[in-house]
Amino acid sequence: MDGRFVDWDDAKIHVLTHALHYATAVFEGIRCYSTDRGPAVFRLKDHVNRLFNSAKIYTMKIPYAMEELCKAVKDTIKVNKIKECYIRPIVYYAYGEMGLNPLKNPVSVAIAVWPWGSYLGEEGLKKGVRCKISSWVRVDTRILPPLAKSSANYLNSVLAKLEAINCGYDEAILLNMNGYVAEGPGENIFIVKDEVLITPPRSSGVLYGFTMDSVMELARGFSIQVEEREIIRDEVLLADEAFFTGTAAELTPIREVDGRIIGSGSIGPITEKLQEKFFQVVRGKDPKYVDWLDFV
Repeated sequence: MDGRFVDWDDAKIHVLTHALHYATAVFEGIRCYSTDRGPAVFRLKDHVNRLFNSAKIYTMKIPYAMEELCKAVKDTIKVNKIKECYIRPIVYYAYGEMGLNPLKNPVSVAIAVWPWGSYLGEEGLKKGVRCKISSWVRVDTRILPPLAKSSANYLNSVLAKLEAINCGYDEAILLNMNGYVAEGPGENIFIVKDEVLITPPRSSGVLYGFTMDSVMELARGFSIQVEEREIIRDEVLLADEAFFTGTAAELTPIREVDGRIIGSGSIGPITEKLQEKFFQVVRGKDPKYVDWLDFV
């Protein structure tokens, strides 16, 4: 926290922290995987760069250089003596002065690491999850910047997630203001139709994800056609396969949407191929993609 290691139970903030009241925080989700060469952080520099871009959108000045934060991430993993973990760097306006204007508050930075399995569960990874098209709409660029990974945006995600759970589903799928498919509450979404891999573009209001980007690169390596284009709800219901990607969710198949079985109702062949390759890559089993790994 702010340049020094703090015991887990002592990692505390003031009750009047600006970000607690006004969601003035940006953050990242990163994973570290165990490899034969030791722990390795997946696409660390890309994630930290996005953290700085999120802060730029919100005119927050991060009091450290990108290289310092990359080193701090790896140092936090080392001091915890952990081989695999989820990593949460967060930049937030701390305690200073109450009121909507955050500029009189200091900017604080914290990094936490902890063991965390796949966000939608190991069973979800193997068998797929059941999803509901949410009645909540993905935030629009005229409302909040979707390319910033900000705490404020995730209130939208929380509402969608709660609705899905309360209706008996595992996860939500959000449409945008124009009725096109955007993303999950914390994941990007892909569908497969006639062996073409399709995902919504940035213009659909998605947070551009590095797991998403990696999966598209892996697909091209298999000579799978990839399209970034708008997707209507009907196309999801009629897809041959569908899956989520994200740091937390990794690559999780979707087996059902609004009571419609997707494809065969189990993990599809393209999804399975990409999922298997993804886990090979993050665990250092494919030298072609070793540049995506930052060894601790």
